[in-house]
Amino acid sequence: MQKTEHYNAIASESSAVPTLLCGHCRSTLSRSRIFRNEEMRPQSGHCQTLALCSADDCGALNCCDAALARLDDPDELFSKAS
Repeated sequence: MQKTEHYNAIASESSAVPTLLCGHCRSTLSRSRIFRNEEMRPQSGHCQTLALCSADDCGALNCCDAALARLDDPDELFSKAS
């Protein structure tokens, strides 16, 4: 079994719309690829929100908890278009 590397997503500071960036390649993480970690909790440890990077040649699994905590209104990320 292959071990999956986890990265920490980054909250973009220069965006008017709440945006998370991949901790590996710094590409924008699509809202449609950000999800709550309910079923995979034992596999990914303590992370409550995960995101998959859709950039070519990346596909990194990102923990979004710290990045979401930096946003004024984390729920706004999910209500805006990505």
